[in-house]
Order: sequence, then structure tokens, then C-alpha cells
Amino acid sequence: TYDNTPKKWKSLSDVYAQCKMSIIEPENFEEAVKDEAWGKAMTEEILMIEKNSTWELVDRPSSKPIVGVKWIFKIKLNLDGSIQKHKARLVAKGYTQKPGIDFNETFAPVTRLDTIRTLIALAAQKGWKLWQLDVKSAFLNGVLEEEVYVDQPDGFVVKGDEDKVYRLRKALYGLKQAPRAWYSEIDTYLNKCGFHKSPSEATLYVRTKEGVGTLIVSIYVDDIVYTGSSDEMMKEFKAEMMKEFK
Repeated sequence: TYDNTPKKWKSLSDVYAQCKMSIIEPENFEEAVKDEAWGKAMTEEILMIEKNSTWELVDRPSSKPIVGVKWIFKIKLNLDGSIQKHKARLVAKGYTQKPGIDFNETFAPVTRLDTIRTLIALAAQKGWKLWQLDVKSAFLNGVLEEEVYVDQPDGFVVKGDEDKVYRLRKALYGLKQAPRAWYSEIDTYLNKCGFHKSPSEATLYVRTKEGVGTLIVSIYVDDIVYTGSSDEMMKEFKAEMMKEFK
């Protein structure tokens, strides 16, 4: 159906979508702030960060480096090419971090391709359903061990506290230790939920319930693939994950 809204009341994104034109993603905050859709996307990101207790506003420390932040903008499309969502992500400038000062360990294990193939083959052989789960804003759940401070983001500087900075309780995308912090968080949670980690694959977990069945979970950063003999256990697992990592 054709949208008869007068052009002067439409955003550029709406006009592009109506005309089936190529959609240009903003390169910086100054470009994005001109479009209401991107303004809403940035607000959603900040609300997600604050809901997750990722940071706290504090006085600027005199002896600690401050990591800068920037906005990254991405448009998600539907299969027909129409706009599904405007996504704004606040990213830390991790390339400015210094080892031993605002980060230490950075390694986080990643599932091997052979493990994924084996899991798919096992599901096919057993006739099990195979599920995939994407953890929303996964890195924002990783608790930091280090003392890290970041600037207030463009567009969301607190009035009257312009000189203050945020101390991070949890990770932001872009931090060097963010993948490790997330892995530590999900590993701790799965162990608490009765999963047993494979001794040969640090991202493969198995949970067995006598008389019910077996559930196998593989983690690839923030993407989780799982299968098993019990639909009940798989539904239960999804519900647990969505409750824990909102």
C-alpha cells in the first residue's frame, strides 16, 4: 500500500524505503541525529545499557585513562528489502586501551567448525530438532574485573555533569576484554544450571535429566546452537536464557 503522508513529514529513511532506493547508513552521530529513526535507535541502546546496570556516572579520575566511545549504525532489512529495524550500537574505542592498565586477559574460546558439524550430524542421525539462539546485547552482560572508564556518548551527556565519565561495571562492545568477560559470564551460568563442560571443547556443554533426556549446547560468541532428545528441555533452556540475559 502507498503511504500518502506528505513528504515534509517523512524521515529520509521512510522516503528511501518507499522508493526502494539504496539506504545509506550514517557514518557518524552528526549524520544520524538528523533522522528521527536513528534518534530512537540510540535511545533504545542507552536504555538497554542502563537497564543492564552496565555503568555508573562518576567524577573523572585524575590518574586513569578514559576510553572514548562512538556510535555505529546499521539497518536490518526484511527479505523483501524493506526496513526491519534501525540499530544503533555504542562501541568503546578499544584500540586505545593499554595492557596492564585497563585490560589484562583477552582470550575467549570459540567453537570449532568441526564441533558444529558434528552437532548437526548428531541431530540429523537422531532425528532431534536443532535450535539457534542469539543472545541480545550479550557483551553487556560480561562483568569486568578491571577498572575501566569511558566518556559520555554523543547525544546523551548528562546536563550539569558534563565533566563526569562512566565507570563500567560490565563490558561494552569494542573493549578488548569484552569477549572474555561474556564467556566467563555464560560459562558460570551454564555450570550453575547443571551443565557439564566438555573436557576437549570449552564451548560445548551437556545437561542430562534422568528419565527426561539430554540437551547439548554449543556457544559461538553470542550465538548458541542447541539440540537434544527432549523438546521439553530445549523449551526450558530457551526460557531460562531469555530470563537471565534480557
